[in-house]
Amino acid sequence: MYIKNVHNKQNTVLKDLYVSMCRIRAFEERVGELFIKGESAGSMLHLSFGEELAPSTVTKAMVDGDTFTTHHRGHGIFLARGGSPDKMLAEIAGKAEGYCKGKGGSMHIADMSLGHLGANAIVGGGIPTVVGAGLSYKLLKKPNVSIAFFGDGAMQQGILYESMNMASLWKLPVVFCCINNQYGMGTKIDNAVGKKNFSERAKAFGLNTLHIKHLDAEKSYFDIKNIVDDARNNIPAFIEVECYRFYGHARKDKSPYRSEDEEIENRKLDPIMAAKEKLINEKLLSEIELKNINISIEQEMDSSMEFAINASLNDEKEIFSDVYGIDHTPESVDKRIQNILNKWVLKIKIIIKK
Repeated sequence: MYIKNVHNKQNTVLKDLYVSMCRIRAFEERVGELFIKGESAGSMLHLSFGEELAPSTVTKAMVDGDTFTTHHRGHGIFLARGGSPDKMLAEIAGKAEGYCKGKGGSMHIADMSLGHLGANAIVGGGIPTVVGAGLSYKLLKKPNVSIAFFGDGAMQQGILYESMNMASLWKLPVVFCCINNQYGMGTKIDNAVGKKNFSERAKAFGLNTLHIKHLDAEKSYFDIKNIVDDARNNIPAFIEVECYRFYGHARKDKSPYRSEDEEIENRKLDPIMAAKEKLINEKLLSEIELKNINISIEQEMDSSMEFAINASLNDEKEIFSDVYGIDHTPESVDKRIQNILNKWVLKIKIIIKK
């Protein structure tokens, strides 16, 4: 299938992708600010600066009814698919107005209404879920796909290969999307694998493959849409999008394992700047229009951060809600603590008597 790629003033594809990528970056900046202000629930915040092309292009190729899973660095994917920045930041802040009432936090946000089957902090943990979703679509004859997003670190996980094999064997409407940011925590990909072309591994399972290693978001989108549409016809696929993780593994990581020169050089591989240049060169948007877009995005994310900071904390009584089954009411925290103390007091009395 070929989708005609027309470059003209009416073509909004690149504009949409630019807005999506800018929103992701602005959102991640606010996540960092929440941490600095002491407003985030925890410090393990995995930001996706430099990775904006993959979530923006892949989610744009999705339609209503499609599903997906994300990994620990999944803020941008969820946002690009339609997640509310208000509820996302509230979740990261541990507030009751968050998607999971503040109990999922940064790495476990989910919203079934958007087709988000859950984020998973276990490396590769969300991958087999999309195989199950894909199987259900095929059996129910639904025209949908399920997409697993993961990082290059998951390429060393056996569950990925089991999942790719099953998707190929049963010809499921599934897409495996590897966002290769060159680092698995502090280990550079050169020191982790013998052969860096991950698409070759997927081909061995009979999957349709696409390897993107450039900054052209518009071209990437059309190539990705073709392969996702093929997956709807039960041709499972593997997409690898190469990029560079601009900063450390998590918010506290200062990247002592790589040089300043390396970071400066590779941060030039910026998909947002590449999209901006193309928009200007092809006269799709002016400098003033681009500036206004960014002002609007900054205002949106500032408002979301204010919403998260002012949102309410969960009542202590809500700690166990949505954790246990409907028919099971756990003891209150006060009662649990008191029971533990009573047991220790009893033990001490027994010891004293002896």
